[in-house]
Amino acid sequence: MNPFSSVQQRVGEMIFERVAGDEGPARRDRIHLSTGPRRYGPESAIHRVHGDASMFVGGMRALLLQSLHPLAMAAVDQHSGYRGDPWGRLQRTSTFLAETTFGTLEDADRAMRIVRAVHKRITGTAPDGRPYAASDPHLIRWVHVAEIDSFLRAHDRYGAHPLDAGGRNDYVRETAFVARGLGAVDVPETTAELDELLALYRPELKSTAAARRTARFILLNPPIPLPVRPAYGLLSSVAVSMMPRWTRLPLRLPYLPITEATAVRGSGIAITTAIRWALSPAAVQRDSTDQAVPAVGG
Repeated sequence: MNPFSSVQQRVGEMIFERVAGDEGPARRDRIHLSTGPRRYGPESAIHRVHGDASMFVGGMRALLLQSLHPLAMAAVDQHSGYRGDPWGRLQRTSTFLAETTFGTLEDADRAMRIVRAVHKRITGTAPDGRPYAASDPHLIRWVHVAEIDSFLRAHDRYGAHPLDAGGRNDYVRETAFVARGLGAVDVPETTAELDELLALYRPELKSTAAARRTARFILLNPPIPLPVRPAYGLLSSVAVSMMPRWTRLPLRLPYLPITEATAVRGSGIAITTAIRWALSPAAVQRDSTDQAVPAVGG
């Protein structure tokens, strides 16, 4: 192995360990190498999006966008260990996305059953006095539409092979199955329906102390080693640049349109290209492609 490839492999292994955890290689082999029928083929839109390095940008955007729903944010703030164990939460989320995208029907369906069971135990009262339940189909649908909007927009801008209009609709339709499996109803199946639902939720979204804490934690105080903080800073800047303008003030995010259209976009291309390069050797499987690792999100 030449020095260049050695560096590439070490960086890829470091990223993979953070995203997938110590048991990542075993999970990867189980998800990708297990025999059995699968819901989506390797040429599907969901494979192309969830297997691309742009998911790192989309996942961060999804977390920021999701935090603006007070009830969804209260459930995360009061029951999730994202501040105490953010990497653990990321690893669980990435495993779920990988299982439901690339895994066998058995693995995918089991993953959805587990999440549904967890949701049934999460209830409480938001700071504004309203009760919430993680199993509420309305909240599950919000988390879903915020995620797929973020993943799709990040892939449109930074994906290695962006989808055409038909492919974008295919992606929304394919992801709808998992949303229904988690309990959501009336989920979008086209990009037009996705846009309509996002607009429908907008009156429910607002700034809360928990949402602002989450944004500060994700963008300014992540528990990551000092050597990778510059790269993480670039990634977070790119994610912020993709947030809708109306979200900036509620989350106290900067809005610099000229800079975002030039320097930040260039940084986004550079960082996603670098991640794609670093992960390519770690992601290749005996019977798979480079669609093995980057399934990360909110």
